[in-house]
Order: sequence, then structure tokens, then C-alpha cells
Amino acid sequence: MEDEGSHEREGSLAAPLIFLIVASFQFAYYCLDQVAKSGSGREKEAQLREEIKRLLKEASLLSQPSTFAQAAKLKRMATAKEKELSKYRNSSHKDYAVYSKAVLIFKYLTYALLLIWFWRIPVASVHRQLVQPFGSWLSWKSGGVQSNSVPVGIISWLVVSARVCRFVRRAYSK
Repeated sequence: MEDEGSHEREGSLAAPLIFLIVASFQFAYYCLDQVAKSGSGREKEAQLREEIKRLLKEASLLSQPSTFAQAAKLKRMATAKEKELSKYRNSSHKDYAVYSKAVLIFKYLTYALLLIWFWRIPVASVHRQLVQPFGSWLSWKSGGVQSNSVPVGIISWLVVSARVCRFVRRAYSK
């Protein structure tokens, strides 16, 4: 009797907590995207592009044979700036890739832990009429359909939570 009550209380708190965990991972991805899209890195890239354009423009204006050496020097400087720009882009892309891989690995480890913890334990319970054709899918690996309620398993709750959070993140990213 006491054991059933603790599982019921755990199930009632589990669904919102799992949703918050999934939402926090989506928020981490949102923050990574925002940092990658804006910041001082974009300003430095724009500054380097402007310098490259200016150097190439000056080099094209010096087209006389007497100014060939100056034009060649400006073109070499523009080429060096282009290399610097490509190195900067590669380094910032590598940083983003490292952070996103870390978040991804941590997310999958957390999901695996949640799967192990809530395997065969219903996370939530929904009235049967609300999920009429999908009741057996939602209750997969968490027990069968009960009298008036359908127990929601961890796998289906993770899928639904991830979809909802991803939809909200994409709506706010635009």
C-alpha cells in the first residue's frame, strides 16, 4: 500500500520534472545558437572582410606599371587577411562543435538514466478519451490501459516533451 502511494507521488512529479529536464537541454541548444549567431566574433569577421575589400580595392586602383609593386604588396596583405579570416572561422566553428557535442552527450546520458529509472513505471496518467487511438502507444512498457486512464510511459513522454520543446525553441529562434 505504501509502495503504491510512493510510486503514484513519484509519477505525479516525474512528468513535469522530466519536461523541465528536456526543456533545459533545448534551452542550452538555443543559447549555443544565439552565441554562434551573434557576439564579438561576427564583428571581427565583418571587420576582417571590410579590410580585405579595402585592400583589394586599393590594389585594383594601382594598375599602372610603376605601382605594380605596391599593388602586389596590397594583394599579398589581402591574401593574408583572408587566411586569418578562415582560421578564425574554423576555430569558432570548432568551439561550437565541441560545446554542442558535450551537450548532446550529456543529454543522451541523462535520457538513458531516465529510461533506466522509469522503465515500467508510468510517468503520468491521462484520461482514456483524450488519447483514444494512441492509448496503447502511450502506455508502451508502462503497463496496460487501465479503467479510465492511460498510463504514459517514459519513452513516449520523452518523445512528446522533446517535440514540444523543439517546436517552442524553433518558434523563438526566428
